[in-house]
Amino acid sequence: MVAKPSPVFALIDCNSFYASCERVFRPDLAKVPIVVLSNNDGCVIARSYDAKPFVKMGEPYFQVKQRLEQHGIVAFSSNYALYGDMSERVMSLIESMVPAVEVYSIDESFADFTGLADASAMGRMLRSRVLKCTGIPVGVGIGPTKTLAKLANHTAKRLQAHTGGVVNLCGDVERAWTLRNTAVSEVWGVGRRMTAHLDSMGIKTAMDLAKADPWTLRKKFSVVIEKTARELAGTPCLELDEPDPPKQEICCSRMFGKRLTELVPIKEAVATYMMRASEKLRAQKSYCKKVRVSIRTGMFNPDEAKYAKGVIVTLPYPTDDVRLLTKAAVEALTHVFQPGFKYSKAEVLLMDLRQPGEFSDDLFAVNQPAEATRVMAVLDQINARWGRGTLRAASVPSHPDWGMRREMMSQSYTTRLDQLWRLSCH
Repeated sequence: MVAKPSPVFALIDCNSFYASCERVFRPDLAKVPIVVLSNNDGCVIARSYDAKPFVKMGEPYFQVKQRLEQHGIVAFSSNYALYGDMSERVMSLIESMVPAVEVYSIDESFADFTGLADASAMGRMLRSRVLKCTGIPVGVGIGPTKTLAKLANHTAKRLQAHTGGVVNLCGDVERAWTLRNTAVSEVWGVGRRMTAHLDSMGIKTAMDLAKADPWTLRKKFSVVIEKTARELAGTPCLELDEPDPPKQEICCSRMFGKRLTELVPIKEAVATYMMRASEKLRAQKSYCKKVRVSIRTGMFNPDEAKYAKGVIVTLPYPTDDVRLLTKAAVEALTHVFQPGFKYSKAEVLLMDLRQPGEFSDDLFAVNQPAEATRVMAVLDQINARWGRGTLRAASVPSHPDWGMRREMMSQSYTTRLDQLWRLSCH
């Protein structure tokens, strides 16, 4: 009987992902430090490696603007359409090269390297191919457990000049060196509070945690920290996850680019948010029976009156038709809107979601017309091919003046035909 090979995991993580996406189509920024800002250009949410010494995550842009200029750091508004598309390209490429993948976040995924003759060579080939085909640099960490793969990836980035961006901790020597030279605070899943608790027990490095008694850790803290310790010691406790089940609720919420006092622009915003929420609904092949719409003013300005209210609407039948969903949401908005306030945010929440056939209606219940289902399919096909918003509800404006402030946003090089990368020959 052939022995089953020991599991080998790899974590592929994009380096400074948002900043790297901006650099792909701007080679002139290859050696320029970059930061990316949150919605409405509020605060720093991403930094290139060379920008980290000068600005902290979460710092408000208006406070650091002058400092960025002094150090030649270029700021970009968040361009989620670009980042999402580049992420899909990277993940699709990884999936084509390995037998199984778990997409962990927009910029990292776990891959199954079990049974490969040379996992390190595979890691280097994968890293080279992703860089060549997408322009995104990645680090690859390899280990017999997911926690060790994560730790290997951290080491690959931390010591990139020596590792070439790939670290394999399947060997005893490499694993022991890394565990001894990594603070316990850098271990996946060990937060600030847990670090303090472990430090009081004399557990200061990843090696200390790997050697700690798992049962004691479980009794004193939780099963999560017990599994972390076992994984650091080389015992797999976590497997590649199956695809997530369909969400039970879908929310789309945004801050306006400016305060709104009239009903009409707020209706436009709600219709826009419903367009996005319905895309997510159809992507997971669900139907919606209830919609909640809410609006609120800013809650932190002492000089502004406060108001917040929401309402739930039951639809005539389960649907994924953006036209019916938008109509219900916009009509519901009239019941919560009150004049005299400066509104800062709106939210749409799709509730009571089921898969087709899961709603137990009676024999005479109304169902979504087949024509509506076909129209939605065509809508999604057109937008998938030509870019989001190519075909949209008439109530959704193309360039609203209430939209998010993104004054420093790059072009949507990969998702809009009118913003394709242009090369000039001299």
